[in-house]
Parts: sequence; structure tokens; C-alpha cells
Amino acid sequence: MAKVNAILIGKKPVMNYVLAALTLLQSGESEVCIKARGRAISRAVDVAEIVRRRFIQDIKIKDIKIGTEQLGSEEGGVPTNVSTIEITLAK
Repeated sequence: MAKVNAILIGKKPVMNYVLAALTLLQSGESEVCIKARGRAISRAVDVAEIVRRRFIQDIKIKDIKIGTEQLGSEEGGVPTNVSTIEITLAK
């Protein structure tokens, strides 16, 4: 089950995810989890750094988790490994 305070990073512009993180933090959440996998990992790091450096200077990076997920192909062939990251920001 996904966390309520999780932001899943995709292909949208970085500032869309920054706005989502700021909205969650302004609404009273004490921490926000930014999740991404594959090529979106760099976008997730950008989101965390923009929130931390430009908007809320007193926020800290509480935790960073990295891992690998196996995605099976539709034909039942060889599964593909995809890297994942979860960055937790906390006030």
C-alpha cells in the first residue's frame, strides 16, 4: 500500500513534483517520501534538492533507500532489473 505522503516521480516537469512536495509539507505533513525508478531517479534527486535549497532551508534528508526491482517481460522472457530510490524529507 502506498504512503499518503509519497510522491511518485514520472515524466512530468520537475517543478510539478516540487509543487506537490511543498503542498504536502505546507498542509501539515512532517515528512514527504519521493519515490522513483529507472531514468526518473535523477528527476527525484532534483526535486529533493530544489525543495531543500530553494524553498524550505530547514528541511533535512531523513533517509535515502536504494534498491532494484525485477520487471518481467510480457512474453514471459528474461526479467529486467530496474533501479529504485526513495528519498525521505523531514522537517
